Amino acid sequence: MRTDSSPGSLPAREHLPAAAAGTPVLDVVIPVYNEEKDLGPCVLRLHEHLSRTFPYAFRITVADNASTDGTPQVAARLAADLAAVRSVRLEQKGRGRALGAVWSASDAPVLAYMDVDLSTDLNALLPLVAPLISGHSDLAIGSRLARSSRVVRGAKREFISRGYNLILRGSLQARFSDAQCGFKAIRRDVARVLLPLVEDTGWFFDTEMLVLAERAGCRIHEVPVDWVDDPDSTVQLVRTATDDLKGVWRVGRALATGSLPLDRLVRPFGDDPRDRDLTGVPQGLARQLVGFCVVGALSTLFYLLLYSGFRHFAGSQSANALALLVSAVANTAANRRLTFGVRGRGGAVRHQAQGLVVFGIGLALTSGSLAALSAATADPDHSTELAVLIAANLAATVLRFLLFRAWVFPDTAPTAATVPTAPAVPTAPAAFTDSTPPTAATAPVPVRPAGTDPRNAR
Repeated sequence: MRTDSSPGSLPAREHLPAAAAGTPVLDVVIPVYNEEKDLGPCVLRLHEHLSRTFPYAFRITVADNASTDGTPQVAARLAADLAAVRSVRLEQKGRGRALGAVWSASDAPVLAYMDVDLSTDLNALLPLVAPLISGHSDLAIGSRLARSSRVVRGAKREFISRGYNLILRGSLQARFSDAQCGFKAIRRDVARVLLPLVEDTGWFFDTEMLVLAERAGCRIHEVPVDWVDDPDSTVQLVRTATDDLKGVWRVGRALATGSLPLDRLVRPFGDDPRDRDLTGVPQGLARQLVGFCVVGALSTLFYLLLYSGFRHFAGSQSANALALLVSAVANTAANRRLTFGVRGRGGAVRHQAQGLVVFGIGLALTSGSLAALSAATADPDHSTELAVLIAANLAATVLRFLLFRAWVFPDTAPTAATVPTAPAVPTAPAAFTDSTPPTAATAPVPVRPAGTDPRNAR
């Protein structure tokens, strides 16, 4: 994970302007290694499909990962025969290395890649890149695990794919459904900001890029795909799975320690509709309240468990102080990251110091409550102590939120005066002119033609 670079700011989401004649809007990269047999048919099929269905200028780039067979000659011949095809040779292996090199040098505003076996049906290509052209999304991925996807593959690959994506959801809190499908696209302006942060040069490149994009607040569009497994695939499943798990550990550790500069990947103010001022509602208050309540509830449970444990060998005041101290440190760290969205190590010590001041106020409230209980009752039972502490902690929680929001983690977002004026986007003409569509009673029931579902193939 590269942490020594300054990635800069993410661009605002805008519809791509009309490109100059001959300038490709889409650059589809096909990374290959020793694919002299499949490369020719793949490129010809893709070129025919794009020429027939894609409404913009395009380019197909063959990225040769140091092949040792006749792949370079096949790629050169295709580039010579087809004007929209070019060949790039890399002297080092690695799919991620090839994609990073070609994408970084491309002049097309939308960058995509697909595997050479064309396991994914090409009819999903235009839906994949359309949200990027319109400015709606930053990245797009094909998903074999969506409900409407139609997939033909063996039980072994199905188990590995689903298991891997479950690991991503559990360990990295990933929300995208399919990290491994070789069918993805990204806007060039977003790639220029994200790619310097991606370290992996192999098969984990996709996953790392998606995790970083999601953590940086990028919008990822998912397209259900028709996908047929290639029985002649040369992917080494065990080695690839091992490398992926190592990558998950590395990225998870970097995210946990805050060593990634994701806090600097901010969009221009005004690009997010949540930036808009709402009369009478402080910015981000609802989300912060929910996050603070969740963290507070978990912290209270943690505190009560600690207090009950310390009470076995310490008095009530000592047990309360120790439990509150430990839970306060954990509470400040959790609220810093989850409630107020502060990433990185910058200011962490100061935030913990301010959190300890807030802890002191909470300690005074709870200790005072225990002192008042002892003065009222000579020997209060344990359940009464807990009830008093719960009430005192609720009061301390409200005060803690106010202090966190106003003092420890104040909102430093720019004012509305700095919001740039977005360029006007022309309204598209209506797609239909017939104002009397067929009613449900008269419309025929649609039936798919036989053979259009890959799962019906024998």
